Amino acid sequence: MARYTGSVCRLCRREGCKLFLKGEKCYGPNCTVGKRPTPPGEHGQARQRKMSEYGLQLREKQKAKRAYGVLENQFHRYFEEAERQKGITGENLLVLLERRLDNVVYRVGFGASRPMARQLVLHGHILVNGKKVDIPSYLVKAGDVISVKEKSAESEYFKGLREGTGKVVPSWLTIDAANLKATVDALPKREEIDLTIQENLIVELYSR
Repeated sequence: MARYTGSVCRLCRREGCKLFLKGEKCYGPNCTVGKRPTPPGEHGQARQRKMSEYGLQLREKQKAKRAYGVLENQFHRYFEEAERQKGITGENLLVLLERRLDNVVYRVGFGASRPMARQLVLHGHILVNGKKVDIPSYLVKAGDVISVKEKSAESEYFKGLREGTGKVVPSWLTIDAANLKATVDALPKREEIDLTIQENLIVELYSR
């Protein structure tokens, strides 16, 4: 299955909520979800039938997949890993997704959106503990230091970030904007993940 390359605004409309895939546009008045809250397609404005229990579960899974930019097989592997861990499976799943390097780069404001953060990682602009990591799915650990490669830091884009982005950084991360560095102080907790995902429905879906 190929990675989705169509309009990301359609994905937000399909899920009925903001997935923050378009950077600054998602926070402004031009957000498509605010202007066109109905699902995409010619029948999007038609009366929607009451969704089945399976449909609700599927929508939550799709919402999580699309928000983090993960494909089906990869998402299922995250779920299997979450099941093996101690604790609540649904919460473990979201914590694993939050620990992805591309998500952390987005969370600290180095990338305006997760797709952009993924591109920064793939192009080798990001270091973890001083070493280049170009794998977006790399899982960060407590104590890891995320930074921008010295040569990349001289670009106009990153120079503009040295004064800060104004982005609210989650409490499990610390940002040093002047030096383009961020530290993973601890692993994220469920209450620190701001996406409106009902992870219990995802667990129910995979338990069918």
